[in-house]
Amino acid sequence: MYEHFFQCPYCWEEISFLLDASVRQQTYVEDCEVCCNPIEVTAKFENEELVLFEVNELGQ
Repeated sequence: MYEHFFQCPYCWEEISFLLDASVRQQTYVEDCEVCCNPIEVTAKFENEELVLFEVNELGQ
């Protein structure tokens, strides 16, 4: 597992998600652990190194 730190696009608090480095490309929705708003996460790995990480708000 790979832990990645970033700022929530809603509350701007620094949070982290655990990502599975064995999955080359992944997109999923997870709630912010601080403000509980849904965040769409896109991550891409090459040779188990993170090469792309994006988060987007999912308007409520």
